[in-house]
Order: sequence, then C-alpha cells, then structure tokens
Amino acid sequence: QVQLVESGGGLVQAGGSLRLSCAASGLTFGSHGMGWFRQAPEKEREFVAAINWSGSATYYADSVKGRFTISRDNAKNMVHLQMNSLQPGDTAVYYCAADSHSDYGPLILPYNGMDYYGKGTLVTVSS
Repeated sequence: QVQLVESGGGLVQAGGSLRLSCAASGLTFGSHGMGWFRQAPEKEREFVAAINWSGSATYYADSVKGRFTISRDNAKNMVHLQMNSLQPGDTAVYYCAADSHSDYGPLILPYNGMDYYGKGTLVTVSS
C-alpha cells in the first residue's frame, strides 16, 4: 500500500520560506516520478512541481518558477519542496504525489495529475 506523508507546513509571513517534506513507503521509490500539487479554498487542485525518477529533470508551474525548488533523496525515499518568497496566494493545502511514470517527455507530462496522493499539509501565508 502506497503511503505518502507530508510534513513542514505552517503559518509564515509573506516573503518568508518553508520546506515541505514527503516520506514515501509502499512503492519502489526510485521508479516513480514525484510531485507536489496544491488546493486553495474553493479552488481546484493545481500542479506545483514535479521531478523525474533520478532528479535530473524538474518541472514547475509558472506561478512558482524561480521561488520553489523540488528535490528528492532516493536513498531515504523522500521528496522535498523548498518554498521561498512566499506570497498570500500560495496559501493552500499542499499534497505530495507519486506517479506511475518514472520520467517525462513530450507525450507524458506531470501537470494533469498523478496516481497517488498524501493527505496534505496546510501552508498559510499572511500578508
């Protein structure tokens, strides 16, 4: 059974930073692309960032590009999201996700969703 457990959320002032972590179990971690999605109140879930199996390729939503960095540690079955220059618009529940695809290309993109999700961690950015 795949389990994804997020941690690191909390309350931060605008301009601040947070680092989210996700511990994965129940899957061959190094064989899966991983990602982060978020859902703000009364909005649909949206893609934030993704990383391929080896960490050699990363993908970001335009809204977070240059501010957020996704990384993974295959030895520890962990994926992280470093969030800098946070804005009130980043307030949301952040979900760790695991994909059945290990890598991405023109025909396989991470933006539309993945196969497994954690329960989420709340990030609140105050102005």
